[in-house]
Amino acid sequence: MSSTETTDGASSVIALDQIDAQMLDLVGGKGTGLGRMMRHGERVPPGFCVTTRAHRAGRVPREDVLEAYRALGRGAVAVRSSATAEDLPDASFAGVQDTYLGIEGEDALLEAIERCWASLHSDRATAYRDALGWEDGPRMAVVVQRMIAPRAAGVMFTANPLTGTRGETVIDATAGLGEAIVDGSVEGDHYVLGREAPTDSHGVLSTPDLRALQDAGRRLEAAFGAPQDVEFALDDDGLWLLQSRAITTLFPLPAPEEGTSGDENLHAYLEVGHMQGLLEPVTPMGMTALTELADWWGRNMGMGLFMDALTDIGGRMFMDLTPMLRHPRMRRRVGAAMEVYGADVRRHVEQLLEDPRFAPRREKMFDVGQMVRGLAPMMPRLLADTVTAGLAPQRTLERSREVLESMLRQPPLRKDLPATARIAAIRELSGPVLGKAMTPLLAPLIMGLSARPLAEALLGDTVRPEELAAIGRGMPHNITTTMDLALWQVATRAREHGDLFRETSPPELARRYAAGDLPDVGLEEFLARYGYRSAREIDLGVPRWVEDPEPVFAALAGYLRVTSAEDAPDARFARAADDAERTLEQVVTRAARSRPLRARAAHFTLRRWRDLAGLRELPKFVWVIPLLDIRRQLLLLGEDLAAQGCLEQAADVMFVTLQEAQESAESGRNLCDLARDRRAEHRRESRRMQVPRLLLSDGTIPENVPDPQAPQLTEDEHHLVGRPAAAGRATGRVRVVTDPGKATMEPGEILVAATTDPGWTPLFLTAAGLVTSTGTPVAHGPTVAREYGIPAVICLRGATERLQTGQLVTIDGATGTVELHEE
Repeated sequence: MSSTETTDGASSVIALDQIDAQMLDLVGGKGTGLGRMMRHGERVPPGFCVTTRAHRAGRVPREDVLEAYRALGRGAVAVRSSATAEDLPDASFAGVQDTYLGIEGEDALLEAIERCWASLHSDRATAYRDALGWEDGPRMAVVVQRMIAPRAAGVMFTANPLTGTRGETVIDATAGLGEAIVDGSVEGDHYVLGREAPTDSHGVLSTPDLRALQDAGRRLEAAFGAPQDVEFALDDDGLWLLQSRAITTLFPLPAPEEGTSGDENLHAYLEVGHMQGLLEPVTPMGMTALTELADWWGRNMGMGLFMDALTDIGGRMFMDLTPMLRHPRMRRRVGAAMEVYGADVRRHVEQLLEDPRFAPRREKMFDVGQMVRGLAPMMPRLLADTVTAGLAPQRTLERSREVLESMLRQPPLRKDLPATARIAAIRELSGPVLGKAMTPLLAPLIMGLSARPLAEALLGDTVRPEELAAIGRGMPHNITTTMDLALWQVATRAREHGDLFRETSPPELARRYAAGDLPDVGLEEFLARYGYRSAREIDLGVPRWVEDPEPVFAALAGYLRVTSAEDAPDARFARAADDAERTLEQVVTRAARSRPLRARAAHFTLRRWRDLAGLRELPKFVWVIPLLDIRRQLLLLGEDLAAQGCLEQAADVMFVTLQEAQESAESGRNLCDLARDRRAEHRRESRRMQVPRLLLSDGTIPENVPDPQAPQLTEDEHHLVGRPAAAGRATGRVRVVTDPGKATMEPGEILVAATTDPGWTPLFLTAAGLVTSTGTPVAHGPTVAREYGIPAVICLRGATERLQTGQLVTIDGATGTVELHEE
């Protein structure tokens, strides 16, 4: 069968065996996949494609279609949609657009093609595109293939779609047509094949059938470069492949050099980005900033072992646990160390310790000499700082403030730097300047964080957990609290313009502010000091508040809804601080009756906890200050590269690395395609709803692997169980928030989010409690929640889906539970 053409020379009907990989816009995703399979020698039912040009013309090319149909021998055919947005790596559109089987006769065929076209604009297809953020309207081609009369058919995944394991082939099959498997109307026979060839079988597929499918899957994966979702049919003549597309739900693998092949090189990774409020992927340039700082700390602070373990997987920060799992001595402690990430993470890590693939090895984990040499220069200063923190906390506080003020006074880089000089200056800020500034903050951080467990050990059973929680509230010297209370003062000044700030949308307020059309309420001064902050602020690709103040206006609107003097954030904070001081004295007085010496030691330790623990947030504050200058310099660099034609637009510089930008500046390397692909990948990963907390280098997500030994859940229809993070109880209406920049909190609401970072904390001031899907007790969100005296429950899986805005709940931060109330 030959292709036919429209009047402008473009094909309106084309044979499947004439399609190549460059014809996506002409034949759609499914048509491209079928053509590629045929070109690789796979057995695909013959057929033809009615191209997007015909769809654009608005009518079925009747004569061309019927000529192609007759060339197939007439008879029954399958008619399948093949949109240009279908069967792509980031959008499968599986089942969204129509397929018609067993179509027979010319009129029926023409009608089926028109119905496929119409399905492009069905409600479900439109909703799917909207959910994916597709702005450009796709075009529809239609594939027509000879029907196969199979004895069995079904679906094969060349990687396990549930556990993520690459190398496992998962097959579901049934007798006859496979559509019942595809639409879920029958269960069918289920097969999970390992790397080895199957030796026996059951159900509708024989052992030779399974081997043929496994072999075909490997060929398709190699040809298409990614795990595949394959529809197949088997008749008396053998295997037919009906469709192959990428599996779009798999979490990315680590880079190959991290060890992704073979059990000997299996690695295990722990996701740690959520501790910095990162669930969305970091831009490539954002990862550059993290890498530059990590490199400096590794080279100069004897922390190379830890920093080398940080790994970028899918734009998220993971830590390679493999050296600890395999180290003969350290592996005994790694389980307990994981408790801070949650009991389920600890359980999965301990299961890995029983896995023979992570058996202990007698190999050198790190160079002790190198570590000593790295730490030696800083040890005298660190010891001196630690002693000062213990004996003279006021001096430590003063020095910490000096560090902060010196970073705030750091002059911005010149705007007229040549590209190469600009990059060198960025590297200096990212590593040496920032690293040296943060070094003096280590000792008070260590002292502040270690004081509580030491005091707890000294007091023993004379102190109750809720009392320790109370002592930890209202911590002084916390820069995040200071920032939030400064914004509260802005809100106080804005009350005379309350309707304006409450009723006008944040985007409109941001526009008016930029135009100078808002009354002066002190916002300019606030942004001058804190405008370098934002949600996900350690990612250079994210605008800062001073660039986009919408989140600040959203928070202000929430503050202005606080009408009670008792609910005012400064009053709440003062009450928490007073309660903490009162509880501290009560605890020490009680302990002194039976353990006077320990009580004195505990009093000293608790004092240092309250003196210094508030400084916990300061290193993060200092960290992000220069990022605003770095970001501005990078955008200027992007302008230079765009002017040279190396980038399409200045903002694309955030989707390349600093090294790539330097190569482009020096050699004129064109980065347009690279940045475009990276931006698409980032957009794709940003839509991912779940990020694994543990990941193996073969793609396995341990928490998704069924565990027959797992304890029974204690949840029921009225109670959900997470993990305690800040003691206390609160009852209120749920407010599910996905974007702090567009949310306002009514006083007394329970904030429910996937995760939080300091960019979220302005919302805490009006919240009665906090529930997150992820987190650890030492992360920013729970820490600030404790200081504000609001309860927090973390690690409640699927919290943002299982709880709905407006739902009445009671949360208990001591037990980690959420009670759902019936109304």
